[in-house]
Amino acid sequence: MTTLISTDLVLLDANLGMDTTSVIRTLAELIAKTGRASEVAGLFADALAREQKTATGVPGGIAIPHCRSEAVLEPTLAMARLNPAVDFGAKDGPADIIFFIAAPAGADNAHLKLLSKLARSLIKKDFTAALRAAATPADIVALVDEALADKPKPATATAAPAAQADPGAAAATPEPARRKRIVAVTACPTGIAHTYMAADSLVAAAEEAGVDLQVETQGSGAVTPLDPAVIAAADAVIFAVDVDVRGKERFAGKPLVSSPVKRGIDEPAKMVQEAVAASNNPNAHRVPHFGAEEAADQKAESSSESLGAKIKKVLLTGVSYMIPFVAGGGLLIALGFLLGGFLIPDFADKILTTNSLANLPTDFPDQALGPLGAYLGAVAFTIGNLSMSFLVPALAGYIAFGIADRPGIAPGFTAGAIAVFMGAGFLGGLVGGILAGLAAYWIGSWKVPRWLRGLMPVVIIPLLGSIIASGAMLLFLGAPIAALSDGLNSWLTGMTGASAVALGIILGLMMCFDLGGPVNKVAYAFAVAGLGAGSIAAQAPWEIMATVMAAGMVPPLAMALATVLDAKRFSLAERENGKAAWLLGASFITEGAIPFAAADPLRVIPASMLGGAVTGAMTMAFHVTSQAPHGGIFVFFAIGNVVMFVVSILAGTVVAGFAVVALKRWAVRKPVDTLAATQLASQAS
Repeated sequence: MTTLISTDLVLLDANLGMDTTSVIRTLAELIAKTGRASEVAGLFADALAREQKTATGVPGGIAIPHCRSEAVLEPTLAMARLNPAVDFGAKDGPADIIFFIAAPAGADNAHLKLLSKLARSLIKKDFTAALRAAATPADIVALVDEALADKPKPATATAAPAAQADPGAAAATPEPARRKRIVAVTACPTGIAHTYMAADSLVAAAEEAGVDLQVETQGSGAVTPLDPAVIAAADAVIFAVDVDVRGKERFAGKPLVSSPVKRGIDEPAKMVQEAVAASNNPNAHRVPHFGAEEAADQKAESSSESLGAKIKKVLLTGVSYMIPFVAGGGLLIALGFLLGGFLIPDFADKILTTNSLANLPTDFPDQALGPLGAYLGAVAFTIGNLSMSFLVPALAGYIAFGIADRPGIAPGFTAGAIAVFMGAGFLGGLVGGILAGLAAYWIGSWKVPRWLRGLMPVVIIPLLGSIIASGAMLLFLGAPIAALSDGLNSWLTGMTGASAVALGIILGLMMCFDLGGPVNKVAYAFAVAGLGAGSIAAQAPWEIMATVMAAGMVPPLAMALATVLDAKRFSLAERENGKAAWLLGASFITEGAIPFAAADPLRVIPASMLGGAVTGAMTMAFHVTSQAPHGGIFVFFAIGNVVMFVVSILAGTVVAGFAVVALKRWAVRKPVDTLAATQLASQAS
């Protein structure tokens, strides 16, 4: 028996109001009442937000409101048979059978498959008829159990021969033409219900039309890609999706019918007919190749985005791909300092070129853990340092990728390397990546002969894009950007002395503003660049390094603390991330807070900045120093005034942790703008 639904979650012949808001609200309250959700308001808001994206009513008097929500504690189904029925946006009228599918933000694949299986059952007429005839909640639960039981299901739609019932007629009928072969992809933002219902509806419609159809469901669970041979043999492609298709290039050149996923449920027969017609039309719209067609499609898809949204999207793309280099490299550098002492950078090259495990060094830092520690520390530091050296090229390369897709990667990496060569640092990487992406995008928009299209993404675009972007960096932009970086460093250094606390606040805010992004990296690069100028007589550069490191440790530590202070405000996935965030924060990996900020940026980032400012001000006020550029608490031996270093971090962590919990409790979003919905949401607090 499934644990997804119980008799307590079933309402039969109930009057839940006359609109979708009241129905969803009542079912959210029912789920929370049974202990399967931590709060009504959050679940209600998430479900209503999903409903506003695409109506969840489907033909046959069925509606499937659904969502992923941090408020959901376990995968749950709530069912209501309505009297009177309520309009959920289906073309054939209001719905009287409602299944509310509530999934946790971190639900596993097994539960998602069960939820999806139920959604697929709802398009079967015998199942919905049984739901309408059920006399008790126990009957409903039994029907759901039966629907979720494993049963073999054909993967394709293949029509039976039309003449099977009359062999004699078959003998007199000419051999029919080959049936059309269609492949389809279905996907929706949640990936639980519509994805699979659309797939089954298309398969059923294709079977009735005598068409062979295979579907790839890109849902929340594991995706089984279509066989490349099946795609190659297909006459046309159907995309019934509300999100980007993964691996769209596999279908390049195929006639295409594309629509929102809900149309795959409402009008599957029309979509199959349109796909058959497209397969016979040489002028039909096709899945684009990389190059001019791809550029045109990208332009059409992004035309509705604002300039700010586009810039944010490409910058975050670059930062997200840069993070693994920071995480791996940073931990290895920290390990190198721990084993080999904070002077290991001065010894690493010599140790690795002249020594081995069989010939351990005799000349090594005094702080090293013996000859073996010095050797292993040199190994770890060198690997980590080389990993960190990819930061600017990776940032630039994947910013270009965000603009021009894969053809932009090579020009972007090259421009990033030029930025490092010119001393332009992260600012140069940002500019170089944007230039490379725009150049690759522009070249990809050229209309070229068909025979040249295959060379565009692998030869022409990388070659010309690198020449344009890297040439501009070398000839015109690299030196001014390097001067700008130097000027920024000089300005920040000039704020020391009487303005030390103000400098600490500024650096703390910068470190926590984008959690490992460009602003964070500017502050970090400024600290590292000046580290070599520090000395016993002039410790300001060491103080700046300690401030940057301490403030950068606060966000992940604060999020870990917040998941302990008020666990129910965080999803299961976030609570698991919170456990890892203790180690990431202690290691000075600010990116450990990114999963929290991605889910709730308007609460997490301001709280983190507040804590970072407190820590930055305290470390500068108490003249804490660090001679190590990375490593967090694991390089305590390189920290001057280590007690206040720890106290400053703890103070910022507590401030940020309590701030984010307070914001999650009281800065609650309003699910809709209307006064009535606002009053409904306030009743759950």
